[in-house]
Amino acid sequence: MANPRPRPSVMYLTERAAARVREIVDGSDKELLGVRVGVKKGGCAGMEYTLDPVETANPADDVVSEHGVNVYVDPTAILFLLGSVMDYETTKLRSGFTFQNPNEVSACGCGESVMLKPAAEGAPAGA
Repeated sequence: MANPRPRPSVMYLTERAAARVREIVDGSDKELLGVRVGVKKGGCAGMEYTLDPVETANPADDVVSEHGVNVYVDPTAILFLLGSVMDYETTKLRSGFTFQNPNEVSACGCGESVMLKPAAEGAPAGA
């Protein structure tokens, strides 16, 4: 019997994003497993990315393990994040996580919110 193909990752992390997640986990007073990424309605473009510390794993989350850290993806956000790359950048004006998301239709001028369309169900990550 042939081995099933490995399931593609919902999203990918850059080394900079992983380093920042590691700093958050290591710098917390509580024991953290990683961070959870999701999306919620809000902002002038319609949706915002969310990032929360994870103390207890949710079995429904999809787990992305890259560069020695775990990022948990909220199950309600999977179709909005499919194929995304999570990065961390520092500029003169701000520092924070960024997302290169193929499901992004548009973004607001302030960069705090986006308009997302769900990926086609069954589409391979990165397609």
